[in-house]
Amino acid sequence: MKNHSVNIKQAQRFLGKVNVQPLKEAIIALEPRAWQEQLIRQQSYEVHKDTESIVLLFCDEAWPEGDVHRESGWEHLAVAAMPLVNEIIETYYTKGGIVIRAMAARLVAGGRINPHIDALKSFHMSHRIHVPITSNPAVRFMIEGKPYPFEVGKAYEINNQKKHSVLNMGKEDRISFIFDYVPPDKNKPPMSSAYE
Repeated sequence: MKNHSVNIKQAQRFLGKVNVQPLKEAIIALEPRAWQEQLIRQQSYEVHKDTESIVLLFCDEAWPEGDVHRESGWEHLAVAAMPLVNEIIETYYTKGGIVIRAMAARLVAGGRINPHIDALKSFHMSHRIHVPITSNPAVRFMIEGKPYPFEVGKAYEINNQKKHSVLNMGKEDRISFIFDYVPPDKNKPPMSSAYE
């Protein structure tokens, strides 16, 4: 049986510096209601109750049997976000795969994401990339109990197959852009058209 896991073994992998300014400006310019358009993550997953999301792409829970869908956030952020996504993929991964999730995620000031492991099969088939958009010194991103710094202007891959959590003890919200990339050798044929 083919092994579909893309477990990177280490807790976190620094990818490199990226220009987040166009995406940051696009996110900051959005009306507050854009963060309320889709609450599926907050309603479906208790660990995300202190977060808000602007979802561009999201896959069915059964993926790879299901599909990837463009969500309401695509209209808001795709023009600014997808060039950054493509640059990261072209620089650090094998091209030709598919992005199955993409979103801006905001952890409110004083909020937390409790320790958890992303358990769905699709999480194990994809690379989870975090691009911090805003942060503050009081944010703690923990993987297996150890803090890892996430700096604005840099991209990281996290191992979401290890227990991870986030605590924002600051007075400002923390915003990250997150996407899940499935490389071509792990992808199902045919590829979904949502990302094209």
